[in-house]
Amino acid sequence: MFIVDRFEGDWAIIETENRHTFNLPRSVLLPGIKEGDVISIHVGIDLVTTKERSEKSKRLLDHLFNE
Repeated sequence: MFIVDRFEGDWAIIETENRHTFNLPRSVLLPGIKEGDVISIHVGIDLVTTKERSEKSKRLLDHLFNE
């Protein structure tokens, strides 16, 4: 369970069940979320973008070390 504790500028301060807090960019929250709302957070992997970034990094390293 995650609770929106408060907003500070562009950040939402999120409280966990054990009363720890962490910051999330306000922009990742749905419009209309307010202080006190209980939210769920789901994390996934963007496989396509991950592969693209990996390939780009490899190309840059190959270019750097092959010249």
